Amino acid sequence: MVWAGGGELFREPRTALTERRSIFFPKSYEKTSSEPLPTLFTIHGGGWCLSSARDDDEWNRGFADKYETLVVGLDYSKAPQAPFPAGLNDLEALYLAVLNDHSLPIARAASGKSRVAVLGFSAGANLALALTQTPGVKQSPDAPRAAISLYGMLDLSRNAFDKLRNRYYKPALGIPRGDRVDYLARIAPVFDWAYVPYGQDVTDPQVSPAFAGLEDLPRHVYVVGAELDMFAHESWRLAVRLANDGNMARGLPADREEPDPSSKLDKIKCAGKRASSKEKGGLELADERYAFEETWDGGAASVNWLLVPDAIHGFDNALLRASFGDEEHTRDAELKATAMQERLADWLRGVVWK
Repeated sequence: MVWAGGGELFREPRTALTERRSIFFPKSYEKTSSEPLPTLFTIHGGGWCLSSARDDDEWNRGFADKYETLVVGLDYSKAPQAPFPAGLNDLEALYLAVLNDHSLPIARAASGKSRVAVLGFSAGANLALALTQTPGVKQSPDAPRAAISLYGMLDLSRNAFDKLRNRYYKPALGIPRGDRVDYLARIAPVFDWAYVPYGQDVTDPQVSPAFAGLEDLPRHVYVVGAELDMFAHESWRLAVRLANDGNMARGLPADREEPDPSSKLDKIKCAGKRASSKEKGGLELADERYAFEETWDGGAASVNWLLVPDAIHGFDNALLRASFGDEEHTRDAELKATAMQERLADWLRGVVWK
């Protein structure tokens, strides 16, 4: 396991747990300091079957340095050899083990205020939202104050092929963004099959966090979707439902129309809009289809939605961008990934960890 910080690499003795975590200190952090750091746990994607925490090293390194945050990348056992809940159990044990490692300057509750959040990419977003529901994590004084889902695979109750109808297709953008079939269409059913054991209730919120309630999740939730992604609609549905439920719980109007994947109306059947974005390299923050925020209890709770326009699944991953080989797409995705990361960091520091 590589322990990266201050521009140097440190190695610690290998154990079953240390092999499954990568730790990134901000370059500005003094090794001799005891100052606690806000801490972000990240969980990689790969359809529960592929990849490792190393695939997010660039993302984690960049976030740690730019936003002076301790970032811990977590790994887990892979399906089909280890289907649900094996990977989730791994993450619960690893999360608690990291918190129990007092050589790490995590901003724990004991230091005055817990400043911890968890973020997941794709299938890792599913696991991140599920992790916050596990008994050990929920009962910890350092349970995540926020959960962030990036283009999550959140609803395993719907057939993967049905999801292809819930996104817009924009051929004018060119390959890969303009593909007439989502690039995950062929492999997504295999991921679902590998991860979910026969007979498992697929509406269990730990399997499909799209069914999680406000009481299941941290007080702060940020859901991010990619517009040209077959999984964007389920993220949108979750964000809208949580926002409406939060308002109703406080006697406020639930005034957002909930997306319906079976509707005949495009505006609630598909996430985003049919036309390409005019904000090249940027986000569309003025349109509630693309961004909204609900904040309650004086900022103590919030739900946020962000749909990244004209972006495909994994747009913020440097390895994926390079594999497509399209310069226009790569540049657009890089700019949008930076804008998204800045928005998440501002939210963590200005709302969650304030």
